[in-house]
Amino acid sequence: MTLILGIESSCDESACAVVRDGVEVLSSAVASQIARHAAHGGVVPELAAREHLSAFPRVLDEALTTANVSMADIDGIAVTQGPGLIPALLVGVNFAKGLAMRHGKPLYGVNHFAGHIYGAFLGSRDHELLEDENAYPMLALVVSGGHTSLLLLHADGHARHLGFTIDDAAGEALDKAAKLLKLGYPGGPIMQKTAGNGDKKRFNFPRPLTGAAGKALSEENRYNFSFSGIKTSLLYTLEKLDIAEDQAIEPQLLADLAASFQEAVVDVLVRKAMRAVRDFNVKTLIAAGGVACNASLRERLTAEVPTSVNLLLAKPAYCTDNAAMIGGLGFYHYMADNGRGDGFGFDAFARLPEITAIRFAGRKQ
Repeated sequence: MTLILGIESSCDESACAVVRDGVEVLSSAVASQIARHAAHGGVVPELAAREHLSAFPRVLDEALTTANVSMADIDGIAVTQGPGLIPALLVGVNFAKGLAMRHGKPLYGVNHFAGHIYGAFLGSRDHELLEDENAYPMLALVVSGGHTSLLLLHADGHARHLGFTIDDAAGEALDKAAKLLKLGYPGGPIMQKTAGNGDKKRFNFPRPLTGAAGKALSEENRYNFSFSGIKTSLLYTLEKLDIAEDQAIEPQLLADLAASFQEAVVDVLVRKAMRAVRDFNVKTLIAAGGVACNASLRERLTAEVPTSVNLLLAKPAYCTDNAAMIGGLGFYHYMADNGRGDGFGFDAFARLPEITAIRFAGRKQ
C-alpha cells in the first residue's frame, strides 16, 4: 500500500488529498477563493497567493484527519508544479518542499494538465483501462479556464498534442460571456444555470475553425480551437439589441443568449473531439477539466460517442482543480523511480510545455 499526499495551488483553489495506490481517494480537501475574487471579475494572482498561505495549514490538517493518517504514514508528496499562476504555484511548491524536508519524504513535481486527465480515472474501475492495450489510442479533451486541448495517448506511454486553442480557452470564453451578460463570476456554472430555460437556437453564434461557415478549414487548424469569435459575436448581438449599460436584460432574452452561447462553445468542443476520434481510430475518449462539468457537454458527448468507444467523463469533484488528481498521478511518479523523488531544486512554471509522454499511460507495456 502506497499513500501519496497531493497538493494543488495552480489558481484559486488550495487543496490537499491523500490517495492510496493511485486510485483510492481517502480524502480531498479544497478551500475555494471564489468569493474573494468575485468582486474583481476574475482571479488576482497576488491575492490568490496570500489566500493559499493562510489556507494550506488547515486544508492539510483536514485532509490528514479525514483520511485518518498522519504525515508519518505518507510515502511521498506530489505537488502541482505548473502550468498555472506563478505566485499561486510558488506557495504550493514551497509548502510541499517544507513538508518533504521536515518529514523526510520524497517529493514530486506534477504537471497540472496531466493531472486533469488522470482525474477521469479516479473514483471508479476505469483505471483498469490504462493497462488494457485494446483501450488505446486514448484521446483526452481537456477543457478548463486555462486550457482547451486534444492530447492523443498511446499504449507505449507516448503522447501527442493534436490541437490547442489559438486564443481563449473555453472556460475563459464562458467567463467573458458571463461578464458581458452581467451574470457574475465564475462564468461556467452561472452560464449553465441561466441557460437552463433558454432557447439554444434563438441566436446562431459562429462555430470557429469547424468549417461550419462554409470556409475551407486549413489542415493546421483541423484540431485547433478558437472561441474569441463567439465572444465577439455575443458583444455585437448585445449592441444590436440596443441594451443600455445600466439596463437589465429581460429574463427570457438573457436565458436565450446564455443558452445559444453555451451551445456554440459545446458544439465546437464536440465537433473537434469527434473528428479526432474518427481520424485516429480512438478507442477511449476522456473529457476532463473544469468545463467537463458542463451538463450540456456531457450530454452531447454521451449521445455522439460511438458505442465502440469507451467514454470517460471525469467525476465533477475531479473536474475542477483538486489535489486528488495530483496525488493519484504522483503515485506513478513514485513507482517510476522507486520512491527516490525529484529533489528540491525544481521550480514552478506558468506555461504548458509540450507533452510527449504520460506517466500513467500503458505503464505495463
